Amino acid sequence: QVQLVESGGGLVHAGGSLRLSCAASGSIHSINAMVWYRQAPGKERELVASASSGVRTYYADSLKGRFTISRDNAKNTLYLQMNSLKPEDTAMYYCAADVASQGGRSWYWGQGTQVTVSS
Repeated sequence: QVQLVESGGGLVHAGGSLRLSCAASGSIHSINAMVWYRQAPGKERELVASASSGVRTYYADSLKGRFTISRDNAKNTLYLQMNSLKPEDTAMYYCAADVASQGGRSWYWGQGTQVTVSS
């Protein structure tokens, strides 16, 4: 069984910063891509950023320059540094990972961490 647990969300004023973490645990053989998504109330889920097991990263165009994704492969942990936060960044942030484990290869999701940005 594989689990992803996000942390680091909270309430912050506009212009502030937060660093989200997503720790993967369980019978993990390897992790391929890891991804951050977000979903605001009444809106569709949005891809925020992704990181391959190597050095490739991807960002939603609207977030480039403010958000930075990184991962520590030794710790099976994904991070999202969010700077210059805006009220429109308010959402539940989820991580997902493409994991090879004893049970085979599958995508796993965390439970989410809430980010609220006040104006």
